[in-house]
Amino acid sequence: MIEGIAASSGIAIAKAYQLMTPELTYEKKSIDDPNKEVERLEKALTTAKGELEKIREHTRKEMGDEHAEIFSAHLLILDDPEMINPIKDKITNENVIAEAALDETTNMFVDMFKNMDNAYMRERAADIQDVTKRVMAHLLGVTFPNPALIDEAVIVIANDLTPSDTAQLNREFVQGFATDIGGRTSHSAIMARSLEIPAIVGTKEVTEAVKQDDLIIVDGIEGNVLVNPTDDELAAYKEKQADFERQKEEWAKLKDESTLTADKEQVELAANIGTPDDVDSVLANGGEGIGLYRTEFLYMGKSQLPTEEEQYEAYKAVLEKMADKPVVVRTLDIGGDKELSYLDLPDELNPFLGFRAIRFCLENESIFRTQLRALLRASVHGHLKIMFPMIATLEEFRQAKGILLDEKQNLKDEGISVSDDIEVGIMVEIPSTAVIAKQFAKEVDFFSIGTNDLIQYTMAADRMNERVSYLYQPYHPAILNLVNNVIEAAHDEDKWVGMCGEMAGDTIAIPALLGLGLDEFSMSATSILPARTQIRGLSKEKMTSYKDKLLAMGTAEEVVEFIKEKTE
Repeated sequence: MIEGIAASSGIAIAKAYQLMTPELTYEKKSIDDPNKEVERLEKALTTAKGELEKIREHTRKEMGDEHAEIFSAHLLILDDPEMINPIKDKITNENVIAEAALDETTNMFVDMFKNMDNAYMRERAADIQDVTKRVMAHLLGVTFPNPALIDEAVIVIANDLTPSDTAQLNREFVQGFATDIGGRTSHSAIMARSLEIPAIVGTKEVTEAVKQDDLIIVDGIEGNVLVNPTDDELAAYKEKQADFERQKEEWAKLKDESTLTADKEQVELAANIGTPDDVDSVLANGGEGIGLYRTEFLYMGKSQLPTEEEQYEAYKAVLEKMADKPVVVRTLDIGGDKELSYLDLPDELNPFLGFRAIRFCLENESIFRTQLRALLRASVHGHLKIMFPMIATLEEFRQAKGILLDEKQNLKDEGISVSDDIEVGIMVEIPSTAVIAKQFAKEVDFFSIGTNDLIQYTMAADRMNERVSYLYQPYHPAILNLVNNVIEAAHDEDKWVGMCGEMAGDTIAIPALLGLGLDEFSMSATSILPARTQIRGLSKEKMTSYKDKLLAMGTAEEVVEFIKEKTE
C-alpha cells in the first residue's frame, strides 16, 4: 500500500495510465539507407499529426476554439517545409539516423526563436520543443502520453499534474489520479475536486511503484493507493465504493436546503470555480453562490491575452447561470506557480513573494482595465462582486478601486449599462492585511480570506515544498487569531467575511470557523453538501463559546484534539 494525501474524496478502481514523458535518448550513428530513415521520419510525422488532430478536436469540444488553436499551431509546424525539409536533407546529406537529424535541426530553430526580441516568436520555441518530443517518441517506438486521447477507464499516475494536463483529461474515462508531489492546496488537488474524481497527492513514490496497465485502487477518503489488489481487497473496496455512493445520495437530499446550524443560525455555502463550465457542478451540489471565480484560467493555455469580448462572454455566462445568487470574481491572479508564457515576465528567486496578482495588474494597467471593463459590462446580468487579490497595503486597494471606478465612468459615458450594486472587496492572504484589517474594513465592502497563501506566508513555509509541509498548519492558533482579527474588524463595520481557501471546506476547521463568526464558506463544489450536513449538526452558540479557548491555545495539535472532543 502506498500512502499519500487524500486530495479528493471517493474510491476509484481502474488500470493505471502513466502520464509521464518517456526517456527520449538515442545513439547517434551512421546509416546505409537514407531513404529508409526518411520513411521512418515521415511515418512518425504522420502518426504525430493524427494524434494532434484528435487532441485538437477534443480540446475544441471541451474547452472551445481558443484553446484548440494551440494544437493548430503544432500541426502547422509539422506541415512546414522550412522545418521538415532541413531534417530530411540532414538525413540524406550526412547519413545520420532520423532521431539525430530531428534533434539537431529542431534545436537550431529553437535557439533561433528563443533569441528573438518578439515575445510571440519566443513562444514558438516552446511549440517546436513540444512537437519534437512527440515525433521523437514515435521514432524511438516509446509511448508518448496523450491524456486527451484516453478512451477507456483509467487512473492517471504522474509526478504532478499541471493545469494544462488536467484540461486535457477526458472526464468520461479518467476515474481518478495519484501523484508523487503536491498537497491539498496544490493545483492538481484543486482540479481533482473540480473534476469530482478521487485523487491522492504527495505519495513520493507512486510513479516508481506503479507500472502501465497495473490494476490500482485510489482511496481518496483515507489517502491510500493499492497496486494489483487481491480478490478480497478488490471486493472490500468495491463495497466501500458503493457505501460512498450511497452517502452521496444522502447528501444530495440537502441540495435545495438552506445552510442552517443546529440552533438555526444561517451561513452561506459557496463554491470556488475556474471556468463557466464549473457552474453546473455548483448548482448540482447546492451552492448558494460563487465565493471565488479564478479568472486566470481565462488567460492560461493560450498564445495571447483574452480580449475584452471573450472575457465579457465568460463572466456573463457565469452570472446568468447563477441568476440572483452572488458571484465573487477575483481579478487576474497570475504569478507564483501560475505563469503566462506569452508575457515576458522576469524569472524570480521567490515568485510567490514577487511580481504577481494585483502588483502585476497595477503595473500593467491596460491588461487590468480590459478585465475590469469586461466585468463591469457583465455586471448587469447577475449579482456581481469584485475582489482584488494579494492586497498588502491600503494604497494598493485605493489605486485598484480608483481604476475600477474610472472604467465604470468611462462605460457610462459610452452609454453602456453597468450595475450600481457591485460590492468591491479584497482577498486577505497577506498577514499585514489581516493585522490591520480594522483599517481596511472602513474602506472595503467585504473580505474573503485566502488561507492557501495566508497560511504559507504566516508560517514562512512554501506549501509546494514537501520538506516543510509539516509547517503548513491550517489549525495553528496564529492562523485562527488572524482569521478572528479579520472577522471582528469586518463585523464592527457591518461588513461580511468569506473564506475561499481550502480551509473553508475542512471538516476540522468548519466548527472553529463557525465559532469565529465566518459568514460565507467557499469551497470545491463537491465539498458543499458534506459541509452542509456537518453544519446542520453543529450549534453556533456552542462553537462560539469555545472561541477564546481556541485562540489561546499554543499548538495546532491542541486545536485539533479540542475540536474533535467537542464535536464527536
